Formats: sequence, structure tokens, C-alpha cells
Amino acid sequence: MNEIAKYALNIAKRIQADVNKIAKPPPEGRKPKTNQVIDFNLVKGTRRGYIERTVHQINGTYENGWYDACAVMLRRLIEILIIEVFEHRDTASKIKDNNNLKDLVNMVCNDCNLDEDSKRTLQALREIGNWSAHKRRYNTNRHDIDKHLTNIRLAVQELTYLAGLK
Repeated sequence: MNEIAKYALNIAKRIQADVNKIAKPPPEGRKPKTNQVIDFNLVKGTRRGYIERTVHQINGTYENGWYDACAVMLRRLIEILIIEVFEHRDTASKIKDNNNLKDLVNMVCNDCNLDEDSKRTLQALREIGNWSAHKRRYNTNRHDIDKHLTNIRLAVQELTYLAGLK
């Protein structure tokens, strides 16, 4: 290989390395442009970075039309917030060995005097999230999430307060 070809190949490799570095998302992920599902202010300042990042991912997946991913992340957020509620109330032992989200949702609904709309929303999000994660012929669409948007805010806000995060 002649010198010019080696030089050109070296430049091409450096350009490719720069493109790879620039094109990748940051290690902590990108923040969404919008808050179409959950207003970030509901979880901002909770001192729980994992909750804040989960809300960013929920909003980001929704704004990109990745509704199955959005549903799974909503399911994850409910689980996190329910655990936070029981830990805040010093009753985490009640849920310690329980990995079943259906039981966790039922326990928080029964033990925490949640609003009826929040109870219905938690059940619906658990179901949609489960379908998205486990049913191979099911795909969540925008309507599946949109019909719960107002109540998602209500449920997240209620759980955040019950968990002592706000």
C-alpha cells in the first residue's frame, strides 16, 4: 500500500472514531424534549436519580413512538414507587418476598387509601406493561397510553407523596 493510501486510511479511521463518539447518546441517556406522559416536575428533587431517569425514559419512548417500551417503563415506575411507599412507611417487610406486581398493586391499593382513579390506573398500567413485556403478539399503541394520561399523573403524584418523596 502506498503512502497516500495509508494516510487516507488513517484519516478515515480517525473520522469514523469521531463520528462514533459524536453519534452515540451520552452514558446517562438523553433527556426527552417533552413531558407528554409524566411532567418531570412531579419527580424532580426526589433525590432518587433512578426515578428521575425512569420518567425521562418514559417521556422519551413516548415521544419517539416506542409505546411498548413506554408501557414497560411505566410498569417499572409503578413498581419503584410502590416499593418507595412501603419503605417510607417502614412496612417494607410486607412486600419483601413479593416479586409479583399484581400483588404489590393490590397491597398499595388496600393499605394506602389511594384515590379510586389511581387504583384503576395502577391496575391498567400493570396490565399494559405486562402485555408489552410478555405477550409476543401484543403491541401497545399510543391510544393505550393516551387514555390514561391524566390519571397517570394523578397516580404518580399520589405515590410520590405517599412515599415521602415530595
